[in-house]
Amino acid sequence: MLKKTMMVILGAALLLAVVESLTAQPPGGRGPGGRRGGGGSAPQQQPLPANEQEKQILSVLEDLDQNQSRGMMNVPQDDGRMLRLLTEAVGAKHVVEIGTSNGYSGIWFCLALRTTGGKLTTHDIDEGRASLARENFKRAGVDNMVTLVMGDAHETVTRIKEPIDVLFIDADKEGYTDYLEKLLPLVRPGGLIFAHNIGSTGPDFIKAITADPNLETIFLGQGQGLSMTLKKRQGK
Repeated sequence: MLKKTMMVILGAALLLAVVESLTAQPPGGRGPGGRRGGGGSAPQQQPLPANEQEKQILSVLEDLDQNQSRGMMNVPQDDGRMLRLLTEAVGAKHVVEIGTSNGYSGIWFCLALRTTGGKLTTHDIDEGRASLARENFKRAGVDNMVTLVMGDAHETVTRIKEPIDVLFIDADKEGYTDYLEKLLPLVRPGGLIFAHNIGSTGPDFIKAITADPNLETIFLGQGQGLSMTLKKRQGK
């Protein structure tokens, strides 16, 4: 199963390379030949809806991109599409998101969870953002698969008892290591951990996801950067 999961991730990374710079080095590192990754234009294609419900969801995402992105620090669309792709590819049943914002990344997750029959648990401390997110989840028709937890996530995540298939961290950057330490035991072997704005997290978190032999991490160079970490299965 580890081999299958790794093939899924590597395949997705190869596809993503068309639209992103992919590097195996932490933020600030150099790519081959001492250059940062990227360069050159890549073909861009908007996601195509498979049915009317998906069309409705994508329409809401486009509206959020155009009219609600200011001040929200949401992931770029390409990152959202990748989160959806990999969440669906690993058959995730439970996604935990730290940092709801206006629901943008959560809706991308829900596109995958519609297919896998899963659910999203998302945490935020700001009632204004949470109110927007609730409205947007409802507009997208995915509110029935979302649990929005209000409060300081450093405390509220300790209430999570269920296994986690995908963990997405996009909150206070100095708190990433604490979130990881508290939730990593719940991430199932073969599960994925994503961290947004990886370039702002500091060396402790980078070390936590790169020095642990039970984790495999790659860094994606889009925008402020996104890390993708696999929690390895134990081989025989």
